[in-house]
Amino acid sequence: MLRCVPPTDSHLWCQQTDITGEKQQTDSITADYQACGSVLMSMANRGPSYGLSREVQEKIDQKYDAELEARLVNWILLQCGDDLERPEPGKQNFQKWLMSGTILCRLINSLYPSGMEPVKKITETKMIFKQMEKISQFLQATEEYGVNRGDIFQTVDLYEGKDMAAVQRTLTALGSEALTKDDGHYRGDKDWFHKKAKGHKREFSEEQLRQGRTLIGLQMGSNRGASQSGMVGYGTPRQIMRYDSPRQNGEENNP
Repeated sequence: MLRCVPPTDSHLWCQQTDITGEKQQTDSITADYQACGSVLMSMANRGPSYGLSREVQEKIDQKYDAELEARLVNWILLQCGDDLERPEPGKQNFQKWLMSGTILCRLINSLYPSGMEPVKKITETKMIFKQMEKISQFLQATEEYGVNRGDIFQTVDLYEGKDMAAVQRTLTALGSEALTKDDGHYRGDKDWFHKKAKGHKREFSEEQLRQGRTLIGLQMGSNRGASQSGMVGYGTPRQIMRYDSPRQNGEENNP
Protein backbone atom coordinates (compact mmCIF):
# COMPACT_ATOMS: atom_id res chain seq x y z
CA MET A 1 0.00 0.00 0.00
CA LEU A 2 1.40 3.37 -1.05
CA ARG A 3 1.38 6.28 1.32
CA CYS A 4 1.48 9.87 0.08
CA VAL A 5 3.83 12.00 2.09
CA PRO A 6 3.36 15.76 1.69
CA PRO A 7 6.56 17.68 0.91
CA THR A 8 8.22 19.46 3.77
CA ASP A 9 9.13 23.13 3.85
CA SER A 10 12.80 22.35 3.17
CA HIS A 11 11.91 20.49 -0.02
CA LEU A 12 9.85 23.41 -1.22
CA TRP A 13 12.67 25.85 -0.40
CA CYS A 14 15.26 23.81 -2.34
CA GLN A 15 12.95 23.54 -5.33
CA GLN A 16 12.25 27.28 -5.28
CA THR A 17 15.98 28.06 -5.00
CA ASP A 18 16.82 25.91 -8.03
CA ILE A 19 14.12 27.58 -10.08
CA THR A 20 15.30 31.05 -9.03
CA GLY A 21 18.94 30.25 -9.92
CA GLU A 22 17.99 28.89 -13.32
CA LYS A 23 15.86 31.97 -13.96
CA GLN A 24 18.73 34.34 -13.07
CA GLN A 25 21.13 32.47 -15.36
CA THR A 26 18.56 32.56 -18.17
CA ASP A 27 18.02 36.30 -17.66
CA SER A 28 21.79 36.91 -17.82
CA ILE A 29 22.16 34.99 -21.08
CA THR A 30 19.13 36.76 -22.51
CA ALA A 31 20.61 40.17 -21.62
CA ASP A 32 23.88 39.27 -23.38
CA TYR A 33 22.06 38.23 -26.52
CA GLN A 34 19.91 41.36 -26.42
CA ALA A 35 23.03 43.56 -26.14
CA CYS A 36 24.65 41.71 -29.01
CA GLY A 37 21.45 41.91 -31.04
CA SER A 38 21.10 45.65 -30.47
CA VAL A 39 24.61 46.22 -31.82
CA LEU A 40 23.85 44.04 -34.84
CA MET A 41 20.57 45.83 -35.50
CA SER A 42 22.20 49.26 -35.23
CA MET A 43 24.88 48.21 -37.69
CA ALA A 44 22.36 46.55 -40.03
CA ASN A 45 19.95 49.50 -40.01
CA ARG A 46 22.67 52.00 -40.88
CA GLY A 47 22.37 52.56 -44.61
CA PRO A 48 24.54 54.52 -47.00
CA SER A 49 25.15 58.19 -46.33
CA TYR A 50 23.60 60.91 -48.46
CA GLY A 51 23.95 64.65 -48.79
CA LEU A 52 26.09 66.40 -46.21
CA SER A 53 26.80 63.18 -44.31
CA ARG A 54 28.21 61.61 -47.44
CA GLU A 55 30.41 64.63 -48.14
CA VAL A 56 31.77 64.53 -44.61
CA GLN A 57 32.46 60.79 -44.87
CA GLU A 58 34.23 61.27 -48.21
CA LYS A 59 36.49 63.92 -46.69
CA ILE A 60 37.30 61.58 -43.82
CA ASP A 61 38.09 58.74 -46.23
CA GLN A 62 40.43 60.99 -48.22
CA LYS A 63 42.68 61.31 -45.17
CA TYR A 64 43.47 57.60 -45.28
CA ASP A 65 47.08 56.98 -46.38
CA ALA A 66 47.85 53.75 -48.28
CA GLU A 67 51.62 54.15 -47.83
CA LEU A 68 51.19 54.62 -44.09
CA GLU A 69 49.05 51.48 -44.03
CA ALA A 70 51.91 49.40 -45.48
CA ARG A 71 54.35 50.87 -42.95
CA LEU A 72 52.03 50.14 -40.02
CA VAL A 73 51.45 46.57 -41.20
CA ASN A 74 55.20 45.96 -41.41
CA TRP A 75 55.70 47.35 -37.91
CA ILE A 76 52.88 45.29 -36.39
CA LEU A 77 54.20 42.11 -37.99
CA LEU A 78 57.69 42.74 -36.62
CA GLN A 79 56.42 43.83 -33.22
CA CYS A 80 53.98 40.98 -32.64
CA GLY A 81 55.88 38.10 -34.25
CA ASP A 82 55.91 36.05 -37.42
CA ASP A 83 52.77 34.02 -36.65
CA LEU A 84 50.51 36.82 -37.91
CA GLU A 85 49.21 36.67 -41.44
CA ARG A 86 49.82 39.72 -43.61
CA PRO A 87 46.55 41.26 -44.81
CA GLU A 88 45.81 42.20 -48.39
CA PRO A 89 46.36 45.88 -49.20
CA GLY A 90 43.35 48.12 -48.83
CA LYS A 91 41.44 50.03 -46.19
CA GLN A 92 38.72 47.42 -45.72
CA ASN A 93 41.24 44.59 -45.41
CA PHE A 94 43.21 46.62 -42.89
CA GLN A 95 40.02 47.16 -40.88
CA LYS A 96 39.07 43.48 -40.89
CA TRP A 97 42.60 42.59 -39.82
CA LEU A 98 42.36 44.75 -36.69
CA MET A 99 38.66 44.83 -35.81
CA SER A 100 38.70 41.74 -33.58
CA GLY A 101 41.02 43.58 -31.16
CA THR A 102 43.37 40.61 -30.75
CA ILE A 103 46.23 42.06 -32.81
CA LEU A 104 45.90 45.44 -31.10
CA CYS A 105 46.12 43.85 -27.64
CA ARG A 106 49.16 41.85 -28.69
CA LEU A 107 50.73 45.02 -30.05
CA ILE A 108 50.41 46.99 -26.83
CA ASN A 109 51.55 44.01 -24.77
CA SER A 110 54.71 43.68 -26.85
CA LEU A 111 55.80 47.14 -25.72
CA TYR A 112 55.97 46.06 -22.07
CA PRO A 113 58.34 43.72 -20.23
CA SER A 114 57.25 40.14 -19.67
CA GLY A 115 54.83 39.91 -16.78
CA MET A 116 53.83 43.60 -16.92
CA GLU A 117 51.48 43.46 -19.91
CA PRO A 118 48.41 45.72 -19.53
CA VAL A 119 46.02 43.23 -21.19
CA LYS A 120 46.29 40.13 -19.04
CA LYS A 121 44.07 37.79 -21.05
CA ILE A 122 43.48 37.85 -24.80
CA THR A 123 40.72 35.51 -25.91
CA GLU A 124 39.75 34.62 -29.45
CA THR A 125 36.02 35.16 -29.87
CA LYS A 126 33.51 36.13 -32.54
CA MET A 127 31.11 37.83 -30.15
CA ILE A 128 30.79 41.46 -31.13
CA PHE A 129 30.74 43.00 -27.66
CA LYS A 130 33.78 40.94 -26.64
CA GLN A 131 35.74 42.16 -29.65
CA MET A 132 34.76 45.76 -28.93
CA GLU A 133 35.80 45.24 -25.32
CA LYS A 134 39.29 44.24 -26.46
CA ILE A 135 39.51 47.37 -28.60
CA SER A 136 38.56 49.46 -25.56
CA GLN A 137 41.26 47.72 -23.49
CA PHE A 138 43.82 48.60 -26.17
CA LEU A 139 42.74 52.24 -26.22
CA GLN A 140 42.95 52.53 -22.44
CA ALA A 141 46.39 50.88 -22.38
CA THR A 142 47.54 53.18 -25.20
CA GLU A 143 46.62 56.27 -23.22
CA GLU A 144 48.37 54.90 -20.14
CA TYR A 145 51.44 54.24 -22.29
CA GLY A 146 51.74 57.95 -23.04
CA VAL A 147 49.75 58.67 -26.20
CA ASN A 148 47.73 61.88 -26.04
CA ARG A 149 44.00 61.44 -25.72
CA GLY A 150 43.44 63.64 -28.76
CA ASP A 151 45.34 61.14 -30.92
CA ILE A 152 43.28 58.12 -29.83
CA PHE A 153 40.43 56.92 -32.03
CA GLN A 154 36.98 55.78 -30.91
CA THR A 155 35.93 52.14 -30.90
CA VAL A 156 33.36 52.65 -33.66
CA ASP A 157 35.99 54.30 -35.86
CA LEU A 158 37.63 50.91 -36.24
CA TYR A 159 34.81 48.44 -35.75
CA GLU A 160 32.40 50.17 -38.11
CA GLY A 161 35.10 51.67 -40.34
CA LYS A 162 33.92 55.22 -39.68
CA ASP A 163 37.38 56.80 -39.55
CA MET A 164 40.29 54.52 -40.42
CA ALA A 165 42.53 57.57 -40.75
CA ALA A 166 42.06 58.09 -37.00
CA VAL A 167 43.15 54.48 -36.45
CA GLN A 168 46.30 55.18 -38.45
CA ARG A 169 46.91 58.31 -36.41
CA THR A 170 46.68 56.38 -33.14
CA LEU A 171 49.04 53.64 -34.30
CA THR A 172 51.50 56.24 -35.59
CA ALA A 173 51.43 58.07 -32.26
CA LEU A 174 51.98 54.77 -30.47
CA GLY A 175 54.98 53.96 -32.65
CA SER A 176 56.48 57.40 -32.07
CA GLU A 177 56.01 57.02 -28.32
CA ALA A 178 57.67 53.59 -28.34
CA LEU A 179 60.58 54.92 -30.42
CA THR A 180 61.02 57.90 -28.11
CA LYS A 181 61.11 55.79 -24.96
CA ASP A 182 63.93 53.69 -26.39
CA ASP A 183 63.57 51.03 -23.67
CA GLY A 184 64.48 48.10 -25.90
CA HIS A 185 60.92 46.93 -26.62
CA TYR A 186 60.49 48.70 -29.94
CA ARG A 187 61.07 46.45 -32.95
CA GLY A 188 61.22 48.05 -36.32
CA ASP A 189 62.94 50.62 -38.47
CA LYS A 190 63.71 53.87 -36.67
CA ASP A 191 62.81 55.82 -39.80
CA TRP A 192 59.20 54.63 -39.72
CA PHE A 193 58.18 57.06 -36.98
CA HIS A 194 59.23 60.46 -35.70
CA LYS A 195 61.12 60.60 -32.45
CA LYS A 196 59.68 63.14 -30.07
CA ALA A 197 61.84 65.90 -28.66
CA LYS A 198 62.77 65.38 -25.04
CA GLY A 199 62.23 68.15 -22.56
CA HIS A 200 65.23 69.61 -20.72
CA LYS A 201 64.17 70.37 -17.21
CA ARG A 202 66.24 73.08 -15.49
CA GLU A 203 66.67 73.44 -11.76
CA PHE A 204 67.16 76.83 -10.08
CA SER A 205 68.38 77.55 -6.59
CA GLU A 206 66.39 79.58 -4.10
CA GLU A 207 68.82 82.49 -4.52
CA GLN A 208 68.29 82.55 -8.28
CA LEU A 209 64.53 82.40 -7.85
CA ARG A 210 64.62 85.24 -5.31
CA GLN A 211 66.69 87.42 -7.67
CA GLY A 212 64.30 86.70 -10.50
CA ARG A 213 61.35 88.00 -8.51
CA THR A 214 62.99 91.43 -8.15
CA LEU A 215 63.54 91.92 -11.89
CA ILE A 216 61.01 93.64 -14.09
CA GLY A 217 60.41 91.79 -17.30
CA LEU A 218 60.62 93.58 -20.63
CA GLN A 219 56.95 92.74 -21.19
CA MET A 220 56.16 95.28 -18.46
CA GLY A 221 58.06 98.05 -20.32
CA SER A 222 61.49 99.54 -19.76
CA ASN A 223 62.90 102.99 -18.96
CA ARG A 224 66.37 102.12 -20.23
CA GLY A 225 67.80 104.96 -22.36
CA ALA A 226 65.17 107.51 -21.29
CA SER A 227 66.19 111.07 -20.26
CA GLN A 228 64.63 114.46 -19.63
CA SER A 229 66.59 116.17 -22.37
CA GLY A 230 64.50 118.70 -24.30
CA MET A 231 61.70 118.76 -21.77
CA VAL A 232 60.27 122.06 -20.50
CA GLY A 233 58.56 122.84 -17.28
CA TYR A 234 54.95 122.01 -16.78
CA GLY A 235 52.59 124.88 -17.60
CA THR A 236 54.93 126.59 -20.07
CA PRO A 237 52.98 127.67 -23.18
CA ARG A 238 54.03 126.17 -26.44
CA GLN A 239 55.58 128.65 -28.85
CA ILE A 240 54.47 128.39 -32.47
CA MET A 241 56.84 130.02 -34.97
CA ARG A 242 56.87 130.47 -38.70
CA TYR A 243 59.31 128.42 -40.67
CA ASP A 244 61.12 131.58 -41.87
CA SER A 245 61.38 133.13 -38.44
CA PRO A 246 64.92 134.26 -37.50
CA ARG A 247 64.59 132.51 -34.18
CA GLN A 248 63.71 129.34 -36.05
CA ASN A 249 67.08 129.62 -37.78
CA GLY A 250 68.92 130.27 -34.56
CA GLU A 251 69.10 134.06 -35.00
CA GLU A 252 67.79 136.74 -32.70
CA ASN A 253 66.25 140.06 -33.76
CA ASN A 254 68.19 143.11 -32.69
CA PRO A 255 66.03 146.06 -31.66
